[in-house]
Amino acid sequence: MHFRLVDQVLECTPDRAVTVKNVTLAEEYLQDHFPGFHVLPGVFMLEALVQSARLVLAARDLARAGGAPRRMVLGGVRALKYGMFVRPGESLRSEVTIDKETDDGSVIFRGSATVVRVSASASPDTAVSGRFTMRPVRMLQL
Repeated sequence: MHFRLVDQVLECTPDRAVTVKNVTLAEEYLQDHFPGFHVLPGVFMLEALVQSARLVLAARDLARAGGAPRRMVLGGVRALKYGMFVRPGESLRSEVTIDKETDDGSVIFRGSATVVRVSASASPDTAVSGRFTMRPVRMLQL
């Protein structure tokens, strides 16, 4: 099953992306997470960062080769920290930046996502932050 965790792209360059996910009660996964206290699951916060990173990689591949983007998957996560809950009616604003590229074609990102609340007076709180690696898909050799 595929979940769309980027509703709006605010910025996308070959090195950085800023995206927004608007969390609503219409999201199927919120019905069970948690009954009576609906919050965006932590793994979906990470997936929002991953989907934002894929936009950066696509922009990077287009700028470099003008061709189709490489198929990349999440290869690892380091120093991931969760902070505030993201509830229906709030938005998750994700920012990802390339930290480094490795010799095997992997790309290490720094990412963070903040909770944007309806109340304009509320300052954004960090929902998730950390480093993660996107690596090329490796085909199975028989």
